Amino acid sequence: MTNNEVIKKLRIALDLKEVDIIEIFKLAGYEIKKAELSGIFRKRENKHFKECSDMVLNHFLNGYIIYKRGPKEPAPESESGEVNVEKTPTEIKEK
Repeated sequence: MTNNEVIKKLRIALDLKEVDIIEIFKLAGYEIKKAELSGIFRKRENKHFKECSDMVLNHFLNGYIIYKRGPKEPAPESESGEVNVEKTPTEIKEK
């Protein structure tokens, strides 16, 4: 399955409109033009077809995560000023 097919199927399954998809790309920090987006959804035989690269699909997927979950919140700092990182159960037992 090509990246074009993946993004087409996600568009249909998630019921996304062109405006939604452009917003999703913006959330990932990627500017996509309507013409480029239109080319991705065209058939390979069409003269305006555009291959969807791995990078473009990656931006779409990362943008969709932000679209659904919201932006990632920074890790909270402890009183000592260090950033708290989640510890595994073994690390907690060692203390």
